[in-house]
Amino acid sequence: MALWDRFKESASQMQTQLTAKKNDLKSGAFRDASMAMCALVAAADGTVDSSERQRVAQLIATNDVLRNFPADDLHHRFEDNLNRLAADFALGKVSVLQEIAKAKKKPAEARAVVQIGIVIGGADGDFDKDEQAVVREACYALDLPPHEFDL
Repeated sequence: MALWDRFKESASQMQTQLTAKKNDLKSGAFRDASMAMCALVAAADGTVDSSERQRVAQLIATNDVLRNFPADDLHHRFEDNLNRLAADFALGKVSVLQEIAKAKKKPAEARAVVQIGIVIGGADGDFDKDEQAVVREACYALDLPPHEFDL
């Protein structure tokens, strides 16, 4: 099986796992960490272009697990995180990783945040090295071993 096919299958399995846990993923920490993760993946290469912003915003709006929260609230939180990253990527990244770390108190939520990062990163058909690197950093912020997610 080609690497990309394995990745697509893995991302699909992660979305299935997330959907199965949907009822357990309703906390404010999960919401905030998820939106921080989405912004971090969208800006993984150090820039935030409008097409990527739009694509990730659409994915957030249509993700079944994130429907536990009001769409406007999620969009606002995503945009706030993106704006931090766009203003000063290095400083913004520290702030966004701190937001992600809020989910580490509940291991199931922490894993779900990483899974969302992988699903968002691979949604365009290319989970590139920059995206993998920021999701790996998020794993460390959440006290999760990156190898658990093949990172």
